[in-house]
Amino acid sequence: MARYTGPTSRIARRFGEPIFGPDKALQKKAYAPGQHGNQRRRGKQSDYGMQLMEKQKAKFTYGILEKQFSNLFKEALRRKGVTGENLLQMCEMRLDNVVYRLGIAPTRRAARQLVTHNHITVNGKNINIPSYALKVGDIISVRERSKSLEVISNSIASNQSKMEWLEFNSETKLGKVLSAPERIQIPENIKEQVIVELYSK
Repeated sequence: MARYTGPTSRIARRFGEPIFGPDKALQKKAYAPGQHGNQRRRGKQSDYGMQLMEKQKAKFTYGILEKQFSNLFKEALRRKGVTGENLLQMCEMRLDNVVYRLGIAPTRRAARQLVTHNHITVNGKNINIPSYALKVGDIISVRERSKSLEVISNSIASNQSKMEWLEFNSETKLGKVLSAPERIQIPENIKEQVIVELYSK
């Protein structure tokens, strides 16, 4: 299955944000990557450039490729409500993202790997599709034989963030989707309206 496997620090530096998690490279080199580094002169960015950058940021943040992201937008457009918020909500309800939000994995990349390697179940069934769309009321848990994995135990122990729309029991390693996330409950610094403007052209 195709996915971005290149250097994460380079992408994070391009956007100036730790979109893949804490990154020391952003502190050492707080400027965009490239041959000339911070000596490069950059002109004023066009509206299209800004819109494209915002879309790319969202794609890299959630680990979604172009075609998949385009399909998500079409579905968000069909749904009732604000299109941009629908788009982010659908990204958040992906199985790999929820595994990350519950604290079972330290990063979305790690969460994706846990899902593809059959360590995660949904409503008691093995699901190995990272893009699997969860629904309100779904139960997400770690497979019984995978509960002793060090990466999972360490991630749960160090997890400090709690999402209001999710419930998680660290003892049983079982989580539940209580509701679909509202925009205010999504901490990602993404200007979803700018993405809508790009696709609306």
